[in-house]
Amino acid sequence: MINILVTGANGQLGNELRVLAALHPHLQYTYSDRAELDITNLDDVLAFFAEKNFAYCINCAAYTAVDKAEQEQELSFAINARGAAHLAQACAAHQATLIHISSDYVYHNTLNRPLQEEDPTTPQGIYAQSKLEGDELAIRHNPNTLVLRTSWVYSSFGHNFVKTMLKLGTERPELRIVYDQVGAPTYAADLAQVIVELIHSGKAKSNSGIYNYSNEGVTSWYDFARAIFAWSGIACRVLPIESKDYPTPASRPHYSLLNKAKFKTTFGLEIPHWQDSLIACLTLLGAKK
Repeated sequence: MINILVTGANGQLGNELRVLAALHPHLQYTYSDRAELDITNLDDVLAFFAEKNFAYCINCAAYTAVDKAEQEQELSFAINARGAAHLAQACAAHQATLIHISSDYVYHNTLNRPLQEEDPTTPQGIYAQSKLEGDELAIRHNPNTLVLRTSWVYSSFGHNFVKTMLKLGTERPELRIVYDQVGAPTYAADLAQVIVELIHSGKAKSNSGIYNYSNEGVTSWYDFARAIFAWSGIACRVLPIESKDYPTPASRPHYSLLNKAKFKTTFGLEIPHWQDSLIACLTLLGAKK
């Protein structure tokens, strides 16, 4: 039996991991959210780990309110940076592997090509800065850490772009969506499947470091919205706008397409195309026409 701690277990990825749990009975999960474990408190984290013999910790806990983070800087760094450090320290003390979920926002450079793990990181805004610090602290405190940087996460669970579009698309005749932010959506169910496979195969334990992961393909938020409406039969009109026409407190990366060559070479796993995964999610939500 392999004991696994999942933090932030009530979020999109945590819920997708719950779905997969029944398929792998040799993996024993302990699910925690803030009510069960405050990762911002090191003493609490160390005591929690002392109670069970965790072989892995999947850190899905994160402060993800990108704009609100500009006003809640302390909380953002407490969860995204120090929380990751605390989990890494506890993992190191118990010879456990930390699988830490990170973000494309940490890059935010001007290379305008698929981003590699070794590329410069120039995070803009508190959320992005706190996520990068979390990556660095996690690796520093526990060399046996695998960081998965991902982008544009959505799921049938929780709040996300896909579910927001399905709701607004039925309420409004038209929506204005930015077309100059380019990347790739990530279906949380696919990411969860990958994590479980890396644990099941033992490859997560033997391949520490930073890896990019998103679904295959490339799109913009504008084209993503159009695809959602096309496949769900929603007649809402989508108008393309520039980011400058939709100002936000925190800056968004204009180009955050992730190069996944390192991930595919190291782990030998195929990655679904974002269109196929979107159809799967819409079908699960009962929205596919």
